Amino acid sequence: MNARSDIGATFVLWLTGLSGAGKTTLARLTADSLRGRGMRIEVLDGDEIRRRLSPELGFSRKDRDRNVVRLAFLSELLARNGVSVIVAAISPYWEERALARAVVGAHRFIETHVDCPLPVCIERDVKGLYRRALAGDLPRFTGVGDPYQAPESPELVVRTDREAPEASVDRILDYLESGGWAPRAGGPAVRALDLKVGT
Repeated sequence: MNARSDIGATFVLWLTGLSGAGKTTLARLTADSLRGRGMRIEVLDGDEIRRRLSPELGFSRKDRDRNVVRLAFLSELLARNGVSVIVAAISPYWEERALARAVVGAHRFIETHVDCPLPVCIERDVKGLYRRALAGDLPRFTGVGDPYQAPESPELVVRTDREAPEASVDRILDYLESGGWAPRAGGPAVRALDLKVGT
């Protein structure tokens, strides 16, 4: 962990994990808490970005990589202009997450493994995707027909099968506070920065 001396410096918190692990829930709860402290935060959900900006992409390795690169580019653009970013994306491959780190910049990239065993994710099946994958309707679905390569050395791991979402969020916030990325709860809020896009 690189301690920050300038609290409020932008970061990209990259939440990776299987579908149903809880990435989107944690992203939204964490963002809400940080906004309450005066921080400028944007959430980029991999499924939403794919639907809105990349509807032509399928689920081949090449198309998955393209989606991650687009997420990384958007994250870097926002972070460079004073907005911290929380990305919630399966991003299943080591190489594509390494590429995202390179695009965003290692100095602000915080890889967080939202760890939840596949059987638990299948049991949750919040979007009905595992049912379709197991029936053969989604042949390249991560965890069923395509591998998920768990991070080997992430900055942070949260176990959503063992703790409530609020507990996972608390550990994420503690990491951000301890690293100087965010002010502690109850402390002075981060002063809003008047930044112009492109600077």
